[in-house]
Amino acid sequence: MPTAIDVEQRVRAQVRERGIDPLRDPLAVRSLVDEAIAGLLMDDDVAGVAQAAFHAIAGFGPLQPYLDDPTVEEVWINEPGRVFIARDGRSELTPIVLNSLQVRDLVERMLRISGRRLDLSTPFVDAMLPDGSRLHVVIPDITREHWAVNIRRFVVRTRSVADLVHHGMLSGQAAEFLDAAVRAGLNIVVAGGTQTGKTTFLTGLLGSVPATERIITCEEVFELDLEHPDHVALQTRPASLEGTGAIPLRRLVTEALRMRPTRLVVGEVRQAEALDLLIAMNSGMPAMATLHANSAREAVTKLCTLPMLAGSNIDARFVVPTVAGCVDLVVHLQADRTGRRVREIAAVSGRVEEGTVEMSPVFLRDASGLRRATGFPPHLERFDDLDIDVLRLLSGGVS
Repeated sequence: MPTAIDVEQRVRAQVRERGIDPLRDPLAVRSLVDEAIAGLLMDDDVAGVAQAAFHAIAGFGPLQPYLDDPTVEEVWINEPGRVFIARDGRSELTPIVLNSLQVRDLVERMLRISGRRLDLSTPFVDAMLPDGSRLHVVIPDITREHWAVNIRRFVVRTRSVADLVHHGMLSGQAAEFLDAAVRAGLNIVVAGGTQTGKTTFLTGLLGSVPATERIITCEEVFELDLEHPDHVALQTRPASLEGTGAIPLRRLVTEALRMRPTRLVVGEVRQAEALDLLIAMNSGMPAMATLHANSAREAVTKLCTLPMLAGSNIDARFVVPTVAGCVDLVVHLQADRTGRRVREIAAVSGRVEEGTVEMSPVFLRDASGLRRATGFPPHLERFDDLDIDVLRLLSGGVS
């Protein structure tokens, strides 16, 4: 019986002869693998040989079974002999043992379709894999010795707030409120730590945007996967070998505003693009974004700080009241061993008291789940565009 290497070599020769791109045409590779094992009695060994050869050519080698596993949230390589995966927030060391050349070959294949590059002048790269997973790679001498590779997969797919409820991230009452908030065009920031499901949650919220609106999304790497009839997705671009042609997130936000959007979305606010987002919100453009923060309050504090990275002429006297006047809601997510869920939904009052933006809780999570905060809200007039039934719900008129 031929080995996986025998089948792989035979199929690779056919791929080169026929000019097939394995990553773009995996079905053609599968057909060639089937031809290579034709005539053999199919059993578990033969099926395993065929699958290994197919993964080596049209997939990502020994990593592919984990990338096909719907329970695997992330795959990462610390060094060739230490490959980890995460399931349910817990890491596991896999039995995979690679060599340095194999790691480089895998990364090169992953980057081939994205068009992004990795070299000594650009030692970091973010890219999207064909299945929508996000790839991040760092090479020496930024790392000590080995290439560090992370593949973050999007195991949970959401299209609506109903999906968020189904996955346990949100209560039905809070979902009703957020659905109305999105439809009314409120400015919403989704905050949380790493791996808390911010992108997944934002995607679900965007399912509430009316089909008549035009959404422009700006991201470092394409991650938001929307099913909306009028949606344009933009992503940043690194500099060329000559050091020119870079398109940062700030530029994307500026260009997006020239594309007749009715809804602006920034995938993740990290730096000075926070200023451009605030300016867009301040001009009446409904917007949504994600942000790394440990609480709803910290998210607002961070939004009051990041715009100052745009220049020395930007100070708190402009930024703080602008944040207070523009941001309507902050949704804070948390993750633990039991899953990812909303910890708090807070409303920004529009007022500043002694340099601090006033906030009020709308929904808070306690031991019994996510519940409407008692006594909310003191600033109902700020939500006068929401459906009247939702306002009754918030004020206690609806149980």
